[in-house]
Amino acid sequence: MKIFYAIQATGNGHLSRATQLYPYLSKIGDVDFFVSGNNSSIDTPFPVKYKSKGLSLHYSKCGGLNYLDIVKNTKPLKIMKEAYELPLKQYDIIINDFECITSLACKFQKRNSVQFGHQASFKSDKSPRPLKKNNMGELVLKHYSSSSNYMGLHFQSYDDFIFPPVIKQELMNKKVTDHKHITVYLPAFEQDCLQAAFEKLPHIEFHWYLSSVKNSYKEKNITYFPIFQKLFNESLLSCHGLITGGGFETPSEALFLGKKLMSIPIQDHYEQQCNAAALSKMGVCVLDAIDEKFSNHIAQWYDNPNQDINIKANNIQETLQYLVDTYPYKKDSFLEEQLMFI
Repeated sequence: MKIFYAIQATGNGHLSRATQLYPYLSKIGDVDFFVSGNNSSIDTPFPVKYKSKGLSLHYSKCGGLNYLDIVKNTKPLKIMKEAYELPLKQYDIIINDFECITSLACKFQKRNSVQFGHQASFKSDKSPRPLKKNNMGELVLKHYSSSSNYMGLHFQSYDDFIFPPVIKQELMNKKVTDHKHITVYLPAFEQDCLQAAFEKLPHIEFHWYLSSVKNSYKEKNITYFPIFQKLFNESLLSCHGLITGGGFETPSEALFLGKKLMSIPIQDHYEQQCNAAALSKMGVCVLDAIDEKFSNHIAQWYDNPNQDINIKANNIQETLQYLVDTYPYKKDSFLEEQLMFI
């Protein structure tokens, strides 16, 4: 069996999930990966056969999306050309983790696929949304990477096709401690946007992971780290709490480990606003924006008792078996064409 796995690399989460799935998928068949986008800051410990600049996110200085840069760096004609040329007809299963070129290619080449990942959970209206829905955001979530089938991942099983998050093996069954520091991962914020707020809290030690940092160093109550997976895992396992954005994978890991969590969704990022709505319902501290009281919010959150919010980890083997069992092979027009000649 040949498997095509498309990944949208607009962050580290998609690649991190694929890393965990790869050993299981390789037992099912031969896997070829297609990575699209260039926002990820982690290495890919699996063979990547196809690459594209695709569509990448660009951030403003302090916690927002830079739509002008996103538009300037999007090449629609190139995306269409790549979609026509993707050799999908040689694959038995096409897995799409929210990647638009593969979605277009499936339409052009009349191939079925399964959208697998967090964004697939928004195919269900039961997945939490903010009080005010964003119509454009809904269109993107539901149609940016449309597929034949959907298998979603979310904090909770809001619908029958939604499964628990994939937790990194490096965090499973590891000793969890509390060394009282706060781990910070906010890739949409540059250093000078938040540094003063952290320095106002000298009694709290911060471990701050930044893409601009090449070697670890400490100033005052802040230790700055490069974005290196092993270091981050160690910090997360031993932290008192995590301050991060409104993504999915990193908050899932913190909640799985029973860590205190503060989520600050990226401004105008609808998926992160949806995640924030889900986290808020679960009792997680969510800040809509950074203001002059940010230090006070952190201090209060740090001192408050941690709420007991635990989530399940995905049984990867069972989930992938479900994917294989429910994949629409017989509906695939290409396979039907091949069967006509047998």
